[in-house]
Amino acid sequence: MKVLWTDGSASPNPGPGGYAVIEVDGDEARPVVLGCEKKSTNIRMEAQAMIAAIKYAGEEGCEIHSDSEFWINVLTKWAPKWKTNGWKKSKGAIKNLDLVQELYELYCKYPVEIVWVKGHVGTQYNELADEWANKARKGEKL
Repeated sequence: MKVLWTDGSASPNPGPGGYAVIEVDGDEARPVVLGCEKKSTNIRMEAQAMIAAIKYAGEEGCEIHSDSEFWINVLTKWAPKWKTNGWKKSKGAIKNLDLVQELYELYCKYPVEIVWVKGHVGTQYNELADEWANKARKGEKL
């Protein structure tokens, strides 16, 4: 199972966005996926990072470390209910439904473990993922 750290960034929010997936193998860490959008939000970029991580790991599966409580809640608490209800929630439309559906489908298809980490407190690989998400937002490629 691959150990991956993800992060997304938009600045300003909304504005240009970027995301990064960092693979950690022992003491080595390296970016393996970067992406960007000209007009996005932090929330969308966080989802894109998780989608990219699951696709990158594929059938091998992955342990994703993320500081996005929102997307972790979507995957583990809300999406199962929304899907059962025809992708509707009790109050209003589901924002970013395209990403919710894609991410949830991948989450259900492949072996994925999600680990929440507190963001911006100096956690080495979380900071590295943030650094690369910002580089991706500015157009850097692998």
